[in-house]
Amino acid sequence: MVSPECFSGEIFVFRQFPLILAEIFTLFFKPDMTVVPKNIFSYVSRKVKRAGAAPFLPMSKKEMDALGWDACDIILVSGDAYIDHPSFGVALIGRVLEAQGFRVGIIAQPDWKSAQPFRALGKPKLYFGVTSGNMDSMVNRYTAERKIRSDDAYTPGGKAGKRPDRALVVYAQRAKEAYPGIPVVIGSIEASLRRVAHYDYWSDKVRRSVLPDSKADILVYGNAERAIVDLSHRLAAGEKIESIRDLRGTAYMVPKGWKPAEDWVEVDSSSLDKPGPVKKHANPYFPEQEVCGAKAQQDKAAGESIRESKISLRLKANSQSVVRLPSYEQVVDDPVLYAHASRVMHLESNPGNARALVQAHGERDVWLNPPPLPLAMEEMDGVFGLPYARGPHPAYKGEAIPAWEMIRFSVNIMRGCFGGCSFCSITEHEGRIIQSRSEPSVLREIEEIRDNVDGFTGVISDLGGPTANMYRLGCRDEKIQSVCRRLSCVYPQICKNLNTDHSKLISLYRKARALPGVKKILIGSGVRYDIAVKSPEYIRELVTHHVGGLLKIAPEHTEQNVLSKMMKPGIGTYDEFKRLFDRYSKEAGKEQYLVPYFIAAHPGATDEDMLNLALWLKRNRFRPDQVQTFMPTPLALATTMYHSERNPLEPVSYDSEKVETARKGQVRRLHKAFLRYHDPENWQLLREWLRRHGRDDLIGNGPNQLVPAWKSAPAGAQNRFATPAKKGNAVKSGLQGQPKNRTANKTERPKQGDSRKGQFAAASRHRKGVPTRSGR
Repeated sequence: MVSPECFSGEIFVFRQFPLILAEIFTLFFKPDMTVVPKNIFSYVSRKVKRAGAAPFLPMSKKEMDALGWDACDIILVSGDAYIDHPSFGVALIGRVLEAQGFRVGIIAQPDWKSAQPFRALGKPKLYFGVTSGNMDSMVNRYTAERKIRSDDAYTPGGKAGKRPDRALVVYAQRAKEAYPGIPVVIGSIEASLRRVAHYDYWSDKVRRSVLPDSKADILVYGNAERAIVDLSHRLAAGEKIESIRDLRGTAYMVPKGWKPAEDWVEVDSSSLDKPGPVKKHANPYFPEQEVCGAKAQQDKAAGESIRESKISLRLKANSQSVVRLPSYEQVVDDPVLYAHASRVMHLESNPGNARALVQAHGERDVWLNPPPLPLAMEEMDGVFGLPYARGPHPAYKGEAIPAWEMIRFSVNIMRGCFGGCSFCSITEHEGRIIQSRSEPSVLREIEEIRDNVDGFTGVISDLGGPTANMYRLGCRDEKIQSVCRRLSCVYPQICKNLNTDHSKLISLYRKARALPGVKKILIGSGVRYDIAVKSPEYIRELVTHHVGGLLKIAPEHTEQNVLSKMMKPGIGTYDEFKRLFDRYSKEAGKEQYLVPYFIAAHPGATDEDMLNLALWLKRNRFRPDQVQTFMPTPLALATTMYHSERNPLEPVSYDSEKVETARKGQVRRLHKAFLRYHDPENWQLLREWLRRHGRDDLIGNGPNQLVPAWKSAPAGAQNRFATPAKKGNAVKSGLQGQPKNRTANKTERPKQGDSRKGQFAAASRHRKGVPTRSGR
């Protein structure tokens, strides 16, 4: 029987119904996809004349000739430089396909001004696989203030300007132009997070799915190995790409009203979560079909509560269901329907119970199959054990690539995140189910770095992933996991079904640091401190052996009003972690500091919330050197709040309370100034706000006052104003012990000398183009 804990706090309010109905529904409406997935390495390898694995996947016809190839089966296009390492999506997918017997070529950072660079390797036999790179191209190119960036960590020399805006669309269109009739498959973080109608911060409007704009034949979202391997073998066997409609983790355009078979039932999303005034919730297990959005609009106009659908058991055994979201044309004009669509989509994200989704775009539909099933440990070991060259392609002639320099001595031990932070889309890309590698696989990679990577000095910079400490953690019961619709396993409380035992991670740490030639194992990924405090022994192990003086964690804010919108634990959990951190540091005889990260201008944050955060920072003698202003990135729930001013974590209605949002530049600058209260450049702005709001008591030179009273900042004022840091707090964040894992959803690009991770989470832990985030 399903545990009620799984559904507590959810929009669907499952506890109102007998839990047995959940299991009945899962039986009847289980998506018609493979439930027990085929091992991605069990396919019969294609018999192609070749001499083993290529030293690097070819980037020129000369390299193809050296390999004895007359053509590539598959050509992968990327907005990043080609680095043959599993942290970089195009390399990982390329090597996975190579292991299947396919001849794979790479076109990296092509000149997009014409189609000619896309003909560099000739015509592919099967398809072009197009990605924007490890990051969304708009996040890569622009700051949270919409200013163009001056560098690009994924380009040799860190040079900017090597990729276009909306690179995925541009590259896909050029590939179509280069060889008409050759299928184009799009993937990467940009494809994943723009697969449906989405709010785009840089144009400040809701944009269509990337599918119709790119004119791609199929979109692969999430962790792509399963879908791309199956798709490639089926195309090689002669199937037409337009007939392949049953792969999990894929999306494609179809005629409006198309269904895979006659027995499919279309479920209107409004029967699951009413986008209007609601008196009681509908039963999501027995929905009835109606016209999405139109009825909601009519009821809104009439001022009526939307009526609840009647429960019906008239279902055929093994019938399939697809949830129809409000159309692009509806969500572009109606923020409430946009928030409703976002909410339903996130609740349909568990591979165990997610249904197909469909959204009209004009006269056609975007059809999304359910998310991909996670890789098993054996498959994860296989993916990370492929013969990567572990370095940039020789064509770059040794020119430094910042993203590579950041992660060259780090090891990715897992993927996925069950934290569910609203400002981050890593869960929407990688999923909530943690996929871990085995101990032998991780240890072999450390030995590979030790023996073969130039410049290794005995220090591993990170054993981590999107977070440092979710390795081998997850739901205690697969049956419960398969029907759960919680957006987070740790918010508002840690689920009682979640295994928080860190013993397997502790064992891995101990075996890793015992390897000959390894002097130190650092943990650069962010620690999820709310689950760490459930395992004090882990904190002791971490603090005693794996902290290089600074440890980064991410409380993100101090005020409950904001934390509830972020889906983050209260600041009391941070205090508990700090107490254990200080205790074990003292026992180890080490002076070590925490580096807390905070976000300015997050939806829900008022000016008063930011003032209270600034006062907390002052009391605790924190002077953040690098801070992050909230960047609304596609598909994140916080982005939905920013655009719609509604809270998709709660039932969405036209009369629900609005979420306060800092949209104007002057307000966003003020919120950032509160985080950097100690910077003389911000004193005048803060003084003006404090006086305007009757808080003159906070102006002065006293220990309990926020900013000095003088009108301007004389030379050296910042140093005189600074207070010494007390133990356990870092005076400056990120200037030492640089964390390598700089990737979205949180998402920001890595910058040399900058340890702050932004919303898309940048550079290091990228599998198939996934920006990872650390411990948020």
